[in-house]
Amino acid sequence: MTERNEPGEPGASGSTLVVVPTYDERENLGPIVQRLHAALPSAHVLVVDDGSPDGTGELAEEMAAADERVHVLHRTEKAGLGAAYVAGFRWALERDYAAVVEMDADGSHAPEDLSRLLAMLGPDGADADVVIGSRYVAGGRVVNWTWQRRLLSRGANLYSKHALGVPVNDSTAGFRVYRREALAGMALEDVASQGYCFQVDLTLRAVEAGFTVVEVPINGPLPAEMSIWVDHDQRPVPPPRTPSEAAQAAGTAGAGVLLGSAVGTGLLYSGARWYVRRRRLAAWEAEWSQVGPKWRHYLP
Repeated sequence: MTERNEPGEPGASGSTLVVVPTYDERENLGPIVQRLHAALPSAHVLVVDDGSPDGTGELAEEMAAADERVHVLHRTEKAGLGAAYVAGFRWALERDYAAVVEMDADGSHAPEDLSRLLAMLGPDGADADVVIGSRYVAGGRVVNWTWQRRLLSRGANLYSKHALGVPVNDSTAGFRVYRREALAGMALEDVASQGYCFQVDLTLRAVEAGFTVVEVPINGPLPAEMSIWVDHDQRPVPPPRTPSEAAQAAGTAGAGVLLGSAVGTGLLYSGARWYVRRRRLAAWEAEWSQVGPKWRHYLP
């Protein structure tokens, strides 16, 4: 693992580092960094590249040479999203950045939304420790996903919330901000999860450690091939839903509710059976402790 950054060159105190994992993202990297710096000129970017064969790492080097706000961390193989973020978090903690951001390179996360997430870290916001860009709170929305992917995402979040006890509506979201102290208090060396599980894992760790987790509504993903709608502040927003999209969304929400209900019912049933079995076992053990010694020598 190598990095393009001079030793002892810390991030400025109070600054923000955006960690962007990449693998074959050469076409997307330049535009997403440009959008980020247009929205937040002072933000630094750490590109964590897993040896992309399309030359993403080389492009990141060129960008870093031309812009001191861009840094590169090279890894020799594709080891997964979770491992890439953990490497980026460690890099950030070694350099005194105050806030660390997770953001994808493919444009599914709008850099224009990042200022709203960062605002929640301060006393004028919610004084949060972790801020999640949420698709599943009021004002949030998912665009251009198949119903299967929507169902998987909804189901995963319902399971995380009700079965694992994570008090968050979108614990699988990958667009989020961590206060430095939150990352430092989450034992990153023990994190081995990947994909959706990585995001749920870190959310659960933050909650269990007593950190304040806040959700801010976002709209995503919004791929580049879609027509871009903007609001009065020129921020990208999804186009209005067509009747078929609205019907599909309603069907997906209903399916998610049914899935969550089925999972919850199954867990309650399993828990009840476990409780009854434990009670029966305890009663049997108590009875055997009284009569067992008299008959034990008759048993084979």
